[in-house]
Amino acid sequence: MTLQEPVTLAAATTKPLPMTFIPQINPPPVFTTARWFVFHRGRLLVHIESAEVPRLSDPEELGLAVQRRIFVGSLGSEPCFVTDVESEAEAPAGMAWESLRSLFMRYDEARIAAASRAMQLVDWDRNHQFCGRCATPTEHSAHERRRECANCGLIAYPRISPAMMALVKRGRELLLARSTRFPGSMFSALAGFVEAGEAIEDTVVREVREEVGVEVTNLRYFGSQSWPFPNSLMIAYVCDYAGGEIVLEEGEIAEAHWYDVDALPTIPPTISIAGKLIRAVAEELRQARSA
Repeated sequence: MTLQEPVTLAAATTKPLPMTFIPQINPPPVFTTARWFVFHRGRLLVHIESAEVPRLSDPEELGLAVQRRIFVGSLGSEPCFVTDVESEAEAPAGMAWESLRSLFMRYDEARIAAASRAMQLVDWDRNHQFCGRCATPTEHSAHERRRECANCGLIAYPRISPAMMALVKRGRELLLARSTRFPGSMFSALAGFVEAGEAIEDTVVREVREEVGVEVTNLRYFGSQSWPFPNSLMIAYVCDYAGGEIVLEEGEIAEAHWYDVDALPTIPPTISIAGKLIRAVAEELRQARSA
């Protein structure tokens, strides 16, 4: 939930507060309609004109063979549920199956949070219908977000994969790289997944060294973002250059260069933690120069 600045009564009557999303486990006891996040092969069903998800009393009103019903939380004052369609399905009239990545450019932070949680919950539920130890069908817990095996007791929680992001500073320069997995001219901060038994700070040092051959020091936490592709938690750091020449990791990094803050290449949009990180640090360095 985002903290709001105090507002006067006059301001409140002319400018509504931003919508908020509250993650929850149990739905309200009584409601008429809800926002339904309906996924099909990773794509979300939305109204073509507004990009909003449908408001329904039950997802079967859409005429689709839905598989499950999972409560997500509340968006504003409205309850939100998620379901999915596994068989071939055409979108109802006036609607379309849209990539969640493309919708991120149209959604505010509250809608992004709700859609991200919905996508991760339905993916987790679909993949844990049976116990991974004894193959017994699992059941939802009434107390917390988990699936349980009544036979052997194995518990499956929604998976979260922590990943670090590191923006390396050297004076007025930032070290930005282009991954081999993303064609085009987009450059970003370095990133990588945390390994078993590893602290996030150790991951920063290791991944920077592996991907570009550079040593770093003075790590500072910047922020984090849920990234549901499929279940990452991006944890961003700023760090200082401590030595080494750029040596690209084969198969991972296509290009990496030092860029002056006044001559940055194409970088990710501000909807992503990478875009926020690079812009914030670049602006901080520009202000330091003009002070």
